[in-house]
Amino acid sequence: MIRLRFFAGSASGSLAGERRWRKNKLSIKLRLELHANFFFALTRSLQTSRLRFQPMTVNEIFINQKGRLRSGWRFLIFLLAFLFLGGLVGSTIKIILSQLGMDYSFGGFLFITVNSSASLVVAILLGWLCGKYLEDLPFRALGAWFTKNWLKDLILGFLGGALTLMFAVAITVGFGGLRFDFNQAQEGAAIGRTLMISLAVFIVAAAFEEAFFRGYLLQTFARARLAWVAILLTSVFFAAAHLTNNNANYLSTVNTALAGIWFSVAYLKTRTLWFPFGLHLMWNWFQGAIFGIEVSGVTSLTTAPLLKETDVGPVWLTGESYGIEGGIACTIALLVSTLCIWFLPIFKPTEEMMKLTGEERPMD
Repeated sequence: MIRLRFFAGSASGSLAGERRWRKNKLSIKLRLELHANFFFALTRSLQTSRLRFQPMTVNEIFINQKGRLRSGWRFLIFLLAFLFLGGLVGSTIKIILSQLGMDYSFGGFLFITVNSSASLVVAILLGWLCGKYLEDLPFRALGAWFTKNWLKDLILGFLGGALTLMFAVAITVGFGGLRFDFNQAQEGAAIGRTLMISLAVFIVAAAFEEAFFRGYLLQTFARARLAWVAILLTSVFFAAAHLTNNNANYLSTVNTALAGIWFSVAYLKTRTLWFPFGLHLMWNWFQGAIFGIEVSGVTSLTTAPLLKETDVGPVWLTGESYGIEGGIACTIALLVSTLCIWFLPIFKPTEEMMKLTGEERPMD
């Protein structure tokens, strides 16, 4: 019995060992196959990467896969053409007005009105020409024509600009930084003139800045699916353009860049310039003509506002002599408004404008 048990145990042990050997053989085979597949995939990946990151040819540096001049070159062509033509027109106007004995000093009423009007014409003209000859686009693609929903976008811009400014003002009032009273020191006629004249000036100034910063410069990158690159670039340019304003500071520069992002998001959500123009116009007009606050450090355009401002600071809250755009209340209001515009479904482009601005047209 003992011997039988011995041989029985040996037989069962032999079978178990054979099973383990087969199992280990299969496991080794699977591991080898996995390693082989891994190294094969790694080799293919390296080959693909080598192909993908090959140096660009001279032609590819300038021409994209659609067969068109790359968006960066189009951006540069528009910018250089504007600087040249805008400078030429501006210098000519200055010479003519100086010969007529008119006050054309920087920051004055005449300077802002005439310079903004001339620059607006140049920006619109060059935006149309670049769109037509570099991308085969019609004038309406620029977003400055009376396309479907233009009035709706404009009205929403008016409301959004006014509400955003009032929100910033409410923050400063709530923390005791600003107080407002009716401007009893000025006659009703003077206040009425300020309201009307400043509105006209702010219309032209806002129209130019939107046509330039949110016009072709932003749009040509957006069609190349590089909208956020353009937003960063144009917002930095927008902030830099205000650095020479009276009493500008670090926070005012940051807020101006945020305003550039605010206006850019407004364009991307509607694909027209009417919405950011409405935001820009009402922000400036309510700030200066209604509340009597300095507009980017400028007070010469709103000498008799509807309300009289009393600023008790601190400067980080109210912006003091630069205006509310130099304070943290402005930062908060712009961030909240930008998020609302981005997420609210009421802001959306028409099919026509999305088709014209959503992507580049391939070369025929």
